[in-house]
Amino acid sequence: MRNAALTLGVIAGVIGLIVGFFGYGYTVFIDNFGEFGDLAHQVENPDLVRAVSLVSPILAIAGGAMARARNIAAGLLMLVSCAGMFWGFGFNVFTMFPIAMCGLGGLLALAARQPDEA
Repeated sequence: MRNAALTLGVIAGVIGLIVGFFGYGYTVFIDNFGEFGDLAHQVENPDLVRAVSLVSPILAIAGGAMARARNIAAGLLMLVSCAGMFWGFGFNVFTMFPIAMCGLGGLLALAARQPDEA
């Protein structure tokens, strides 16, 4: 269970990095160049998107990396990252995999009370 949590957390964090990079970049692009008619508008809260773009993927990767040694803390970090991605980006086609993988990794890390079997 700990190995699954590790893998899911790291993969979710890497996918979250990609989503976060484009989310942060979009808000900066609209700030610099303005809105484009009906094509591109600024998000409702760009500071929230920027903060979540930075923090959530880092929490997912850190939680995944520590899942084997400190499973409770790792599970909590991954669940906070999952909630942050959902809060900042919503659930859509680009975020469904990192949110689901991070949430499942967090639950698996919390469920792994005993050490992994040899």
